[in-house]
Amino acid sequence: MNKFTCYLFALTLNCLCTKVVAQNKPVFDGPSWKPPYQLELDGWGIERFPIPIDFAPSITYTGVEDIRFTKGWSNQKSPEYWSYAFLWLLDNAPVQTTVILQKNLNAYYDGLVDRNITKRNIPKALIIKTETKLRAIKTEKGDMHTFQGTIRMLDYMAQKPILLNAKIHIKKCPGSMQIIVFYQLSPKPLTKPIWTKLNALWSRFKCGG
Repeated sequence: MNKFTCYLFALTLNCLCTKVVAQNKPVFDGPSWKPPYQLELDGWGIERFPIPIDFAPSITYTGVEDIRFTKGWSNQKSPEYWSYAFLWLLDNAPVQTTVILQKNLNAYYDGLVDRNITKRNIPKALIIKTETKLRAIKTEKGDMHTFQGTIRMLDYMAQKPILLNAKIHIKKCPGSMQIIVFYQLSPKPLTKPIWTKLNALWSRFKCGG
Protein backbone atom coordinates (compact mmCIF):
# COMPACT_ATOMS: atom_id res chain seq x y z
CA MET A 1 0.00 0.00 0.00
CA ASN A 2 1.62 3.29 -1.13
CA LYS A 3 1.55 6.54 0.83
CA PHE A 4 -1.34 8.02 -1.19
CA THR A 5 -3.47 4.90 -0.71
CA CYS A 6 -2.68 4.96 3.01
CA TYR A 7 -3.75 8.61 3.16
CA LEU A 8 -7.07 7.90 1.43
CA PHE A 9 -7.72 4.96 3.74
CA ALA A 10 -7.00 7.05 6.84
CA LEU A 11 -9.20 9.90 5.56
CA THR A 12 -12.10 7.53 4.83
CA LEU A 13 -11.75 5.90 8.24
CA ASN A 14 -11.74 9.29 9.96
CA CYS A 15 -14.91 10.35 8.11
CA LEU A 16 -16.67 7.13 9.04
CA CYS A 17 -15.66 7.48 12.69
CA THR A 18 -16.82 11.11 12.77
CA LYS A 19 -20.18 10.11 11.27
CA VAL A 20 -20.66 7.33 13.84
CA VAL A 21 -19.84 9.68 16.71
CA ALA A 22 -22.29 12.29 15.37
CA GLN A 23 -25.01 9.66 14.99
CA ASN A 24 -24.43 8.38 18.51
CA LYS A 25 -24.49 11.86 20.09
CA PRO A 26 -27.55 11.98 22.36
CA VAL A 27 -30.30 14.39 21.36
CA PHE A 28 -31.14 16.94 24.07
CA ASP A 29 -34.51 16.10 25.64
CA GLY A 30 -35.79 19.20 27.44
CA PRO A 31 -38.75 17.63 29.31
CA SER A 32 -36.64 14.83 30.80
CA TRP A 33 -33.48 16.87 31.43
CA LYS A 34 -32.58 16.99 35.14
CA PRO A 35 -31.19 20.42 36.07
CA PRO A 36 -28.58 20.82 38.84
CA TYR A 37 -30.86 23.39 40.47
CA GLN A 38 -34.49 23.93 41.48
CA LEU A 39 -36.55 26.50 39.58
CA GLU A 40 -40.31 26.63 40.11
CA LEU A 41 -42.40 24.72 37.56
CA ASP A 42 -46.03 24.95 38.74
CA GLY A 43 -48.10 27.57 36.93
CA TRP A 44 -45.43 28.35 34.34
CA GLY A 45 -45.04 27.38 30.71
CA ILE A 46 -41.70 25.64 30.22
CA GLU A 47 -39.27 25.21 27.35
CA ARG A 48 -35.67 24.03 27.40
CA PHE A 49 -33.06 24.19 24.67
CA PRO A 50 -29.37 23.35 24.30
CA ILE A 51 -26.83 26.14 23.97
CA PRO A 52 -25.37 27.11 21.41
CA ILE A 53 -28.73 28.58 20.39
CA ASP A 54 -29.67 27.79 16.80
CA PHE A 55 -31.01 31.27 16.01
CA ALA A 56 -28.12 33.12 17.71
CA PRO A 57 -24.92 31.38 16.51
CA SER A 58 -22.70 34.33 17.48
CA ILE A 59 -23.31 33.41 21.15
CA THR A 60 -20.68 30.71 21.40
CA TYR A 61 -21.39 29.36 24.89
CA THR A 62 -22.35 25.77 25.66
CA GLY A 63 -24.99 24.81 28.18
CA VAL A 64 -28.78 24.83 28.55
CA GLU A 65 -31.50 27.49 28.28
CA ASP A 66 -34.43 26.98 30.68
CA ILE A 67 -37.49 29.22 30.10
CA ARG A 68 -40.52 30.04 32.28
CA PHE A 69 -43.49 31.71 30.59
CA THR A 70 -46.36 33.45 32.35
CA LYS A 71 -49.79 32.18 31.31
CA GLY A 72 -50.54 35.42 29.47
CA TRP A 73 -47.17 36.03 27.90
CA SER A 74 -48.44 35.66 24.29
CA ASN A 75 -51.86 37.26 24.87
CA GLN A 76 -51.78 40.91 23.81
CA LYS A 77 -54.77 41.68 26.04
CA SER A 78 -53.18 40.17 29.13
CA PRO A 79 -51.27 42.20 31.77
CA GLU A 80 -48.71 39.37 31.57
CA TYR A 81 -48.00 39.91 27.87
CA TRP A 82 -44.31 39.40 27.01
CA SER A 83 -43.57 38.74 30.71
CA TYR A 84 -41.32 35.76 31.26
CA ALA A 85 -37.94 34.62 32.54
CA PHE A 86 -35.16 32.44 31.22
CA LEU A 87 -32.06 30.92 32.71
CA TRP A 88 -28.78 30.10 31.01
CA LEU A 89 -26.69 27.38 32.62
CA LEU A 90 -23.29 27.97 31.02
CA ASP A 91 -20.29 25.67 30.98
CA ASN A 92 -16.87 26.97 32.04
CA ALA A 93 -18.36 29.97 33.90
CA PRO A 94 -17.79 32.66 31.21
CA VAL A 95 -17.38 36.20 32.55
CA GLN A 96 -20.52 38.36 32.32
CA THR A 97 -20.22 42.13 32.11
CA THR A 98 -22.58 44.90 31.04
CA VAL A 99 -21.03 44.99 27.57
CA ILE A 100 -21.11 41.21 27.13
CA LEU A 101 -24.71 40.93 28.32
CA GLN A 102 -25.84 43.71 25.99
CA LYS A 103 -24.09 42.11 23.03
CA ASN A 104 -25.58 38.69 23.78
CA LEU A 105 -29.11 40.00 24.25
CA ASN A 106 -28.94 41.99 21.01
CA ALA A 107 -27.84 38.86 19.15
CA TYR A 108 -30.44 36.72 20.92
CA TYR A 109 -33.45 38.91 20.13
CA ASP A 110 -32.31 39.84 16.63
CA GLY A 111 -32.07 36.11 15.93
CA LEU A 112 -35.43 35.39 17.55
CA VAL A 113 -37.13 38.05 15.44
CA ASP A 114 -35.38 36.83 12.28
CA ARG A 115 -36.66 33.31 12.91
CA ASN A 116 -40.23 34.67 12.95
CA ILE A 117 -40.08 36.92 9.88
CA THR A 118 -41.16 34.34 7.31
CA LYS A 119 -43.68 32.35 9.32
CA ARG A 120 -45.40 35.53 10.58
CA ASN A 121 -45.10 37.43 7.29
CA ILE A 122 -43.40 40.41 8.92
CA PRO A 123 -42.73 43.23 6.40
CA LYS A 124 -39.07 44.23 6.15
CA ALA A 125 -40.03 47.86 6.81
CA LEU A 126 -41.06 46.94 10.36
CA ILE A 127 -37.83 45.22 11.34
CA ILE A 128 -35.59 47.10 13.76
CA LYS A 129 -32.30 46.21 15.39
CA THR A 130 -32.47 45.23 19.04
CA GLU A 131 -30.99 47.81 21.39
CA THR A 132 -30.13 46.68 24.92
CA LYS A 133 -29.13 49.17 27.62
CA LEU A 134 -28.02 47.76 30.97
CA ARG A 135 -26.28 48.96 34.10
CA ALA A 136 -24.92 47.21 37.15
CA ILE A 137 -27.05 47.79 40.25
CA LYS A 138 -26.67 46.91 43.91
CA THR A 139 -25.99 43.19 44.07
CA GLU A 140 -29.04 41.32 45.30
CA LYS A 141 -28.80 38.60 47.93
CA GLY A 142 -27.24 35.42 46.55
CA ASP A 143 -26.10 37.05 43.30
CA MET A 144 -22.53 37.51 42.15
CA HIS A 145 -23.73 40.48 40.12
CA THR A 146 -27.10 42.08 39.36
CA PHE A 147 -27.98 44.19 36.33
CA GLN A 148 -30.99 46.21 35.26
CA GLY A 149 -32.07 47.98 32.09
CA THR A 150 -34.18 47.82 28.95
CA ILE A 151 -34.38 45.94 25.66
CA ARG A 152 -35.94 47.73 22.70
CA MET A 153 -36.87 45.24 20.00
CA LEU A 154 -39.52 44.26 17.48
CA ASP A 155 -42.48 42.51 19.06
CA TYR A 156 -42.85 39.86 16.37
CA MET A 157 -46.30 38.86 17.67
CA ALA A 158 -47.85 42.36 17.51
CA GLN A 159 -45.41 43.46 14.76
CA LYS A 160 -44.48 46.74 16.40
CA PRO A 161 -41.64 47.95 18.65
CA ILE A 162 -41.72 46.97 22.31
CA LEU A 163 -39.59 48.04 25.28
CA LEU A 164 -38.89 45.25 27.76
CA ASN A 165 -37.73 46.05 31.27
CA ALA A 166 -35.03 43.62 32.32
CA LYS A 167 -33.27 42.39 35.44
CA ILE A 168 -30.38 39.97 35.18
CA HIS A 169 -28.88 37.91 37.98
CA ILE A 170 -25.49 36.18 37.85
CA LYS A 171 -25.02 33.26 40.22
CA LYS A 172 -22.62 30.37 40.74
CA CYS A 173 -23.63 27.36 42.79
CA PRO A 174 -21.04 26.06 45.30
CA GLY A 175 -18.64 23.56 43.76
CA SER A 176 -20.00 24.06 40.22
CA MET A 177 -17.90 24.74 37.12
CA GLN A 178 -20.95 26.37 35.51
CA ILE A 179 -22.45 29.81 35.88
CA ILE A 180 -26.12 30.80 35.94
CA VAL A 181 -27.45 33.86 34.12
CA PHE A 182 -31.10 34.49 35.01
CA TYR A 183 -33.10 36.97 32.94
CA GLN A 184 -36.40 38.54 34.06
CA LEU A 185 -38.36 40.45 31.40
CA SER A 186 -41.60 42.38 31.09
CA PRO A 187 -42.88 45.51 29.32
CA LYS A 188 -44.48 46.44 32.64
CA PRO A 189 -42.59 48.75 35.05
CA LEU A 190 -40.79 47.04 37.91
CA THR A 191 -43.40 48.40 40.32
CA LYS A 192 -46.26 46.43 38.71
CA PRO A 193 -47.65 43.16 40.18
CA ILE A 194 -46.13 40.95 37.48
CA TRP A 195 -42.70 41.67 38.94
CA THR A 196 -43.77 40.19 42.27
CA LYS A 197 -44.31 36.93 40.40
CA LEU A 198 -41.05 37.19 38.46
CA ASN A 199 -39.07 38.07 41.59
CA ALA A 200 -40.61 35.17 43.51
CA LEU A 201 -39.46 32.80 40.78
CA TRP A 202 -35.86 33.85 41.36
CA SER A 203 -36.06 34.13 45.17
CA ARG A 204 -37.21 30.48 45.33
CA PHE A 205 -34.34 29.29 43.16
CA LYS A 206 -32.13 26.71 44.88
CA CYS A 207 -28.85 25.10 43.94
CA GLY A 208 -28.92 21.30 43.78
CA GLY A 209 -31.20 18.97 41.86
